[in-house]
Amino acid sequence: MERGVITSTRRKLLALLALLAPAALLGRTAQAKDAAGPMDLFTAIKTRRSVRKYTADPVSDADLRQILACGMQAPSACNEQPWRFVVIRDKAILAKVGDINPYAGFAKSAPLAVLVCGDKTLEKCEGYWVQDCSNCAMNMLLAAHALGLGAVWTGIHPLPEREQGFRALCGLPPEVNPLALLVLGHPAEHHQPEDRFKPDRISQNRW
Repeated sequence: MERGVITSTRRKLLALLALLAPAALLGRTAQAKDAAGPMDLFTAIKTRRSVRKYTADPVSDADLRQILACGMQAPSACNEQPWRFVVIRDKAILAKVGDINPYAGFAKSAPLAVLVCGDKTLEKCEGYWVQDCSNCAMNMLLAAHALGLGAVWTGIHPLPEREQGFRALCGLPPEVNPLALLVLGHPAEHHQPEDRFKPDRISQNRW
C-alpha cells in the first residue's frame, strides 16, 4: 500500500515538472532576448531621465525613424493623430533655440532636435491636440531612452513668445502649433534612476 502511494505521488510530481519545464525554459529565453535587445517597458519608464549633454556622435536615421514611429503610435482623441514634426539637424538653426527658450540653449550642442507640433486641420475633436501631442512626445522620449539615447522635453506651448519664436524659426503655417522641442543625442551624462512613487498622492474613490 505504501509503495503504491509513493508511486502515485512520484507520478504526480513528474507530471507537474513536465508542465513547469516549458514555462521555465520560455522564461529563460525571454530573459536572454531582453538582455540582447532594447530594455523592457518598465525599465525604460523607471530609468528614463532628462539628458542635456551629448557626445558628438550622430543619431542614425534608423534610430530616428524608430523614435518617430513610436511617437505616431500614441493614442489620440477620436484617433485624430494631429501630430506633425520638424526634424532639425542644421547647427545654425539649433544655435538659435536658446534665443527663444533660454532653458534650451544646450540644443546647439546636440546632433538633432525634433519639434513636435499639432496640426489643427487634422483635429476631429477640437481642443485635444495638446493632449494628443503630449502622448506622442512621451512615447518618443521613452523610445529614445530604450535605444540608449539621451533626450529632454523643452517646453514651448502655452507660452505665446516661444510659440511665435519657433513658428518663425521653422516656418510653420498658421494652423500648426509648436508644442515642444525634443532635443536628442548620445548621452554624455548619466543620471541615476529615481524612485518617484509617492503613496500620499493617491486617493481611493474620493479625495
